Amino acid sequence: MKFVGMMSIALLLVVLSTNSHAISSCNGPCQTLDDCQGQLICINGMCSNDPNLGTQICGTGGGDQPVPTSDDGGCESSGYLQCNGKSYPTFTCSPPVTSSTPAILTNNDFSQGGDGGDLSECDEQYHDSSELIVALSTGWFNDKSRCEKMIQITSSKTGSSVKAKVVDECDSMRGCDSVHAYQPPCRNNIVDGSEAVWSALGLDKDVGEEDVTWSMA
Repeated sequence: MKFVGMMSIALLLVVLSTNSHAISSCNGPCQTLDDCQGQLICINGMCSNDPNLGTQICGTGGGDQPVPTSDDGGCESSGYLQCNGKSYPTFTCSPPVTSSTPAILTNNDFSQGGDGGDLSECDEQYHDSSELIVALSTGWFNDKSRCEKMIQITSSKTGSSVKAKVVDECDSMRGCDSVHAYQPPCRNNIVDGSEAVWSALGLDKDVGEEDVTWSMA
C-alpha cells in the first residue's frame, strides 16, 4: 500500500509539472519566451506573432478579428503597435481591390467629438451622421487617391447596396492617441461607414461589424 501511494504521488507530480510547463499557441497565456509555440513570442502575457521575424501565424488584429495576409490575397503586417496593454499589427497595405472586394463594415461617427477623432482627412471637415460617407483602411485609402470618390458597398447579409463618398482614412498604422480618438490601429480590410450607410444597407450599427463587399462606383 505504501509503494502504491508513493507511485500515485509521483504520477501526480509529473502531471502537475507537465501542465505548469504547457506550451501556449496563438493568444494563449505566457510568462517567458519558452511558453510559446514555434516562432511565437510572449508579448504582454500573450503568445503573439514575432514582429522581428514578421510571422503571421496568429493572423488576428484589433478585436481578435481575422486580418488578411499574403497567403489569402492580403498583405503582410509592417510591424506592431502596443496599445492599451495589447499588441496590434500595423499595415501600409490592404487586400487587392476588385469588382467585389471583401471587407468588414464598421461604424464611425464623423461629427465633432465623435469616435472618428480628428477632422476628416480629405476635406478637413466634420460630417453629420446622416451623410453617406466612409473611411477606408490605409492601403485602400492609398495616400488620399480615393478622396471624394464614390464607392458601392453591398451587404452580405441583406443584399442591399449603397453608394458612399470616401472622406477619411481608417488609419492602419497609428492609433491610441487623441487624433484617433484613442482607438487602436484600423485593420487593413475595413470600410468605416456612417450611420446613414448602415441604415441604407438595412443593418443595425449596434452590431458593430458586418461582412460586405465594395467596389469603385
